[in-house]
This record gives sequence, C-alpha cells and structure tokens, in this order.
Amino acid sequence: MQQPFPGMDPYLEGEMWQEFHTTLANQIRSSLLQQLPSKYTALLNKRYVIEQAGLSLFDIVPKQIFYPDINVSELNNDRDTSIVKAKKIATPSITLFSPIPEKVPVLRVEIRDIAKRRLVTVVEILSPANKQGKGYWDYMEKRGVLMQTNTHLLELDLLRLGKRLPLLGGKLPDVPYFVFLSRFTHRPATSVWPIELRETLPSVPVPLLPPDPDIILDLQTALEDCFKLVGYQRLLDYSIEPPPPLFSESDLEWIKSKLADFFTSKK
Repeated sequence: MQQPFPGMDPYLEGEMWQEFHTTLANQIRSSLLQQLPSKYTALLNKRYVIEQAGLSLFDIVPKQIFYPDINVSELNNDRDTSIVKAKKIATPSITLFSPIPEKVPVLRVEIRDIAKRRLVTVVEILSPANKQGKGYWDYMEKRGVLMQTNTHLLELDLLRLGKRLPLLGGKLPDVPYFVFLSRFTHRPATSVWPIELRETLPSVPVPLLPPDPDIILDLQTALEDCFKLVGYQRLLDYSIEPPPPLFSESDLEWIKSKLADFFTSKK
C-alpha cells in the first residue's frame, strides 16, 4: 500500500500541492494518450497565474520576533568629546510580511484534433490561485469564454479550500472534492461527481467529438500512480493536522485512524 487514504490525501493541499498538481497532470495525459484514437492527441498547456501572498494554501505564518534594546553612542560636539551621550532607538516588536505577487505555473491537459488543430476537450485541475481572490474571477472569466465554444470542459476540484464553481439549479453537497463535466453538446447542463473524504476517486468520462465515444479517466489510478512515482507518503508531514479548513471531529478521528493503520503496516 503506497498511501494511507483510500482516495484523495488531504495533506497534499499543503506544501506539496504545486508538485502534485504537475505530476497529476502528466499522469492524466499519459492515461488519455493510451486510449485516444489516432486522430487525437493530448498535450500539456502551461500558463502562469498571479498568486497573491496570503491567498496561498501554504502561507508563511507570521511570528512575533522580539529584539533586544539597542543603544547607539553619539558624540556631542558641543561638549567635551570624552563625554558620550547614549540615545535609545525605538525598535519594532513584531515583524510581518508584505504580500508580493508570485507567478505560479499551472498545467492543464488539452485534447486536440490533429488534422484540424481543434481544441476538443480541456481537463483543468483547479489550483489555489484560481479558487481565491482575484485569481478566482480571472478564472471565471476565462471559463466563461471557453463555455461559449464547442469545447468540452472537465474540471477536477481536489482542493477543500476556496470557492466552488458557481452552478445554478441546486446546492452542491457538503463534500470536500468534486469533478465537473460540461459537454458543449449539453450546455448549460453540467454533470457533477461529489467525492467524500472516505471514498476512492471516481472514473469519469472524457468526451471527444461526436460521434466518437467517450474515453475513461480513472482518477484513482492516476492518484495512485502519482504516489508510486514520487512517494508522497515519504514527503508529507503526517505528524501534524491536515491543512485548513478544519475537519469535523469525526473526520479528524478517521484520518488519525487511517494514519495509524498505515504506519503500523509499515513496521
């Protein structure tokens, strides 16, 4: 067993998220390429988004830093130079951090028709940058443009933190993860897969151009392949509580139980 949880690992939302995001995109692309008819290809598209410090899932937590008093000796030229007058400089009692915008690379998978160079399907793995602040609205604008084209959109929301997609006609269930599929042939309808913390990730359809049948994206296998390749179970700090938002007491107890079972099995 390579990972402690049956499905998504909530600890991936911390410092390893950017690395995991890239690895998952590559695994998804590899899976799709093995199934695509020869008329299609799957490409990785890298773009950069601006992430404001303070909106990241892995913010630096400011700590109070206390400094000792500093005395500066100044010569008083109006008096005997052998007499030194000490002036005390006010020192800060706390150091905080100024937000500095950072360019963050984001990968998505694009299925294209080779002959016509047409964009057929986009597989978007939502990132912290496009779920919070200005980045959320920038993503909504780009998403709105894409929704007006003949391009399918498959969105993977494997982050608990941040805003959900704005959908009409009902309320999304209170679960940590989602998959959303918008087929251009069915718009504005959007298929939704809610994913519980204790569930394995689903296999979902990836549509192509009509009349070609869907191919299948096995998200659980893609996740497991990421763990096999990188070994996140050796890199993540499971000795602390998962990154925010806070889990319920029952979910937190379940997480601790799964971790205990995992590390016991490794002995």
